[in-house]
Amino acid sequence: MFRRMTIAASLALGLAVSASAYAADGPVYGPNLEGFNYPWPVKTFAFPSQRQTLHMAYMDVQPAHPNGKVAVLLHGKNFCAATWEHTIHVLSDAGWRVIAPDQIGFCKSDKPDNYQFSFGQLALNTHALLESLDIHSITLIGHSTGGMLAARYALMFPADLHQLVLVDPVGLEDWQEKGVPYRSVDQWYASEQGKTADQIRAYEKKIYYGDQWQPSFEPWVQMLAGMYRGPGRDAVAWNSARLYDMIFTQPVVHEFPKLTMPTVLMIGDKDITAIGGDGAPPKIRATLGHYPEMGRAAASAIPHATLIEFPTLGHTPQLQDPTAFHEKLLRALR
Repeated sequence: MFRRMTIAASLALGLAVSASAYAADGPVYGPNLEGFNYPWPVKTFAFPSQRQTLHMAYMDVQPAHPNGKVAVLLHGKNFCAATWEHTIHVLSDAGWRVIAPDQIGFCKSDKPDNYQFSFGQLALNTHALLESLDIHSITLIGHSTGGMLAARYALMFPADLHQLVLVDPVGLEDWQEKGVPYRSVDQWYASEQGKTADQIRAYEKKIYYGDQWQPSFEPWVQMLAGMYRGPGRDAVAWNSARLYDMIFTQPVVHEFPKLTMPTVLMIGDKDITAIGGDGAPPKIRATLGHYPEMGRAAASAIPHATLIEFPTLGHTPQLQDPTAFHEKLLRALR
């Protein structure tokens, strides 16, 4: 039986690569994040989609003492299934079976050159994965872009959800409606090429963590930067560009009143994420990414919503203060 590693040990293992796969400025990973080890075995779901066979990576973590419930964790745009490591430990210890996939276009899953990305398509892919595992009743937990995907999934498959949890989801506002200029896929692609660890770290520190930084965040910076250093950097940038276009052009906020299941909104009040906001005029930029106000508005719009706020935390409360976050998560799930 696979023995779970401690968080510290598995993080260290995830950053351990051979000397031949290490650049002067950090580790080098393949286009499907080859070389970066996940804390549990990674399985692959192969399925046909858009005239090709794709491979979706996922972890399926079985608890020692099952409570009969399944949690599905959806990662964000600049995150991967491995980023949920601490949450998986907590849920598994509480008896949950946990499924944590990497969506197509991300991390250890395929990076197709031709693919029509949509939240509906990613929801269908995730649903097909769960069907293959004979899982039909879940608690769905989505963070960041994974929160947008979780909302779309909940709208498409409401009968499957026991509960919906949205952790600092992006898309609590409609950026186009607010006047943020459209950015073409080509423009996103140009900005994604050659992305460095310093750029990733600076963005996350400012936007995600309220200008605070902890050494425990660094493995996740290197996880992303390693793919941009690697031989698949162009495929990574091209998929990232089309995914940004998906996020910007497919709002779900207007459909929040249609969510019928119990929903928990977990909001870090220091979060200021606003996709495309860096290209908006200052007057418009000043109106974007106000998560305390947006969280409360979303809680009012969703019929059966509970709002949990973290006044001192940012975009990723599960990483910034795992103890506080997981205490409130487990309480909400009970």
